[in-house]
Amino acid sequence: MSSNVKHIILVMSGKGGVGKSTVSTQLALGLVTKGYRVGILDVDLCGPSIPYLLKLENQEVHQCEAGWVPVYTDESKSLGVLSIGFLTKSRNDSVVWRGPKKTAFIKQLLSDVFWEDVDYLIIDTPPGTSDEHITVMENIKETPCDGAILVTTPQQIALDDVRKELSFCRKTCIPILGIVENMSGYVCPNCAECTNLFSSNGGKSLAEHFQVPFLGTVPIDPRVSSETSKYVGLTHPESQIAVSYNSIVDRVINPN
Repeated sequence: MSSNVKHIILVMSGKGGVGKSTVSTQLALGLVTKGYRVGILDVDLCGPSIPYLLKLENQEVHQCEAGWVPVYTDESKSLGVLSIGFLTKSRNDSVVWRGPKKTAFIKQLLSDVFWEDVDYLIIDTPPGTSDEHITVMENIKETPCDGAILVTTPQQIALDDVRKELSFCRKTCIPILGIVENMSGYVCPNCAECTNLFSSNGGKSLAEHFQVPFLGTVPIDPRVSSETSKYVGLTHPESQIAVSYNSIVDRVINPN
């Protein structure tokens, strides 16, 4: 891992479909609004979502003498992204690789990307606790890692899987920055009332049980769900989602 990276944050969950990539992009965009230079490393090889969310699909990855050059969202180079999604011909192309090839590619992602003085590197991980996660940990062990943000949804089955991720973090000595309960309620586009579709406070109860920080709840809001390439705190500053993400970003910057 490049010495140009000051902070590393992992975004993890034992469950797929809980919105890890959305949390990763909004966290990164929120940090950019605070004046930080940010990178997103998408190591979800079978389901890379970051290029789609940031509207960077069909961009090409170039190389320089120091390695791969990230794809930047604008000329300021405040937010750079590297994902296998840039190396496939189509979003519909599947990556059919066995474990050793996936491991080798992730090692390359972690060692051969030229990050230019990045304050925060957000690593968006796939679901589970398998090869990809172990490879990430083995290759960043000499670089200080701030810790992991664990993403869950209110349903019991998601909470059960996040417990496994908590166990993985503790076994591999990854500090836990906190738990985010995503898709926590539905905000009516007409009256702005938030209704719990599944249940509520599961993420908070899980955090209390394992004595880790609870970073907050993020509801579903159809008014803002399509604007994933922009920070919700700027596009809809009065929304409940904006309030939640502003709080999450502040707690990442000042964890104590």
